[in-house]
Amino acid sequence: MFDQMNLISSRRQLSWPAVFLSTLLSLICFSTPATAADKTAADYYIHSLPGAPSPLLNMYAGHVEITPEHHGNMFFWFYKNRHIANRQRTVIWLNGGPGCSSMDGAMMEVGPYRVKKDGTLTMNDGSWDEFANLLFIDNPVGTGFSYVDTDSYLSDLDEMAVQMTSFLEKWFAIFPEHAHDDIYIAGESYAGQHIPYIAKAMLDRNAKKDHDKWNVSGLLIGNGWISGKDQYPAYISYAKQAGLVKADSESAGQLDQMLAACNVELKSGGKDHVDVQRCEAILQEVLRISTKELGGQCINMYDTRLKDSYPSCGMNWPPDLEQLNPYLRRDDVTQALHLNPDHKSGWSECSGAVSSHFRAAKSKPSIQLLPDLLKHMPILLFSGDKDLICNHLGTEELINNLEWNGGKGMELSAGTWAPRSDWTFEGEPAGIYQSARNLTYVKFYNASHMVPFDFPRRSRDMLDRFMGVDIANIGGAPADSLLDGEKEPSTSVGGHPNSTAAQEAEQDKLQEAAWRAYRRSGEVALFFVLIAAIAWGYFVYRDRRRRAGYAGLFGTDPDDGTGRAPEMASGLGLNGYSDRRPQQSKEQRDVEAARDYDETELDDLSGGRKDSKEQERFGLADSEDEEDEGRPGRANGRVA
Repeated sequence: MFDQMNLISSRRQLSWPAVFLSTLLSLICFSTPATAADKTAADYYIHSLPGAPSPLLNMYAGHVEITPEHHGNMFFWFYKNRHIANRQRTVIWLNGGPGCSSMDGAMMEVGPYRVKKDGTLTMNDGSWDEFANLLFIDNPVGTGFSYVDTDSYLSDLDEMAVQMTSFLEKWFAIFPEHAHDDIYIAGESYAGQHIPYIAKAMLDRNAKKDHDKWNVSGLLIGNGWISGKDQYPAYISYAKQAGLVKADSESAGQLDQMLAACNVELKSGGKDHVDVQRCEAILQEVLRISTKELGGQCINMYDTRLKDSYPSCGMNWPPDLEQLNPYLRRDDVTQALHLNPDHKSGWSECSGAVSSHFRAAKSKPSIQLLPDLLKHMPILLFSGDKDLICNHLGTEELINNLEWNGGKGMELSAGTWAPRSDWTFEGEPAGIYQSARNLTYVKFYNASHMVPFDFPRRSRDMLDRFMGVDIANIGGAPADSLLDGEKEPSTSVGGHPNSTAAQEAEQDKLQEAAWRAYRRSGEVALFFVLIAAIAWGYFVYRDRRRRAGYAGLFGTDPDDGTGRAPEMASGLGLNGYSDRRPQQSKEQRDVEAARDYDETELDDLSGGRKDSKEQERFGLADSEDEEDEGRPGRANGRVA
């Protein structure tokens, strides 16, 4: 503004109204407060993260305002992919609840960092950000770091999907370079309801657009709550199969009676609701029964290999919560994540207020959305086999009963079912795969409700297969992952030669090698320059002495190789210098040292050109550095 005023003052031909108007506009521009819409990606960039190892990952975080009339702000944490495979991909991750923070996924499951007990961060070998950008969102408003007025919590899935679409519109305006990425939506538990609703809302939004359509490319739901009518009965079948309840016991009889009452309510309209309270009681009874066998403790409903105090029964799990809670409440961490100043409360994993409001009473269960979604995109359902609350038997039952794309269940054709392929990972049985008509089911052996918490590397392998990442085409060491003993498209889990870190390390090596070559070349060049300078000086000296009549100590020209001491002249190594050729071994050493210099310059320094045979043997194309360029992962260059 001051430069502008000086410019105006120096141009006296401008009228005073123009000066006044210009000044007024400047004052308005500088006095208008910045709004959320004015923010750019730079405002969200994380410059440092307490406890994070070096080098720091490329990431962004902060709030996006979606309902200013209710002070509604949604929090996101975005990690850029470490490198691109054959195309840009972005995975949106959501946790469940409803009302549980997606920081669970970011810091305990699929994100690149895990929190250690000392409050520092360590890298997650198996993070999903290797070939895909990762966008974690605390959803719905009021969850985790997201916030809203307490009288404005959401209650149904449709309005949640509308708000998420509004958030994405604003988020892509801030990060427009990702608006046309392949978009995958992933999550677990109650996100089995959120994800299909969000995908449908995104497709509905696309239908109204002539351009700028979002490329919704697939859904991944882990141990998801999708269909109550199929999953409520599975509480009992799983409890009996896992030995939590004896089949012929009195407790089993009580559970059967509860299931009968549940079925009556499901048939009377309950199947069209997300939750049915009479059916919810079955899980609570299974947990109560488990206390009889465990001396007052109960089974962990998220991992039946473990036990917990009653009535928590798993709410104190996973163990990483012990260090995650204090880390996300630290002032230096919240400042690094750009939390709005008006976000007053500290982070909590799950919000009771959000959960109690979000009853989804007007929402139909997401199972009813799947058939239409499967016409547009592939969907993957995965389950850890040690989970009770959203167990694999219930997921398998809902698949068996679902009709989509011209068939029922995993039918390939009438009466022919898709085979289950045995999956082995790094030499160990990992689970089973089964696919038909755009739907894939994966069961993880010995995994809990939070599969990536137990097996991050295996879950990353699953993601890469689903997204169609084939590292055989881009370089890198493939993971040892087999279906029925055969290799599928190669994936890679963890650091490998084509990762960004490896690329940068390789570039550093190349640069260092180049500098070494330059130094060696400089030393060689300096040597020849000094010799040439000495020779030139000596010739000048001799010429001047000759003109002055100087005959030398022995009465002869000391440089003609004759007279009383011929060996002295030849011993200086200067006579005939321009016609001499170094020995082949020395010339080879000089060329190797100065390989980055032009070949003709080296020839000039050594007194003549090499013959064609020597040129072929020591050509620049045969250098060690250029041979390295053909190795996997190097030809692609540095990847963002």
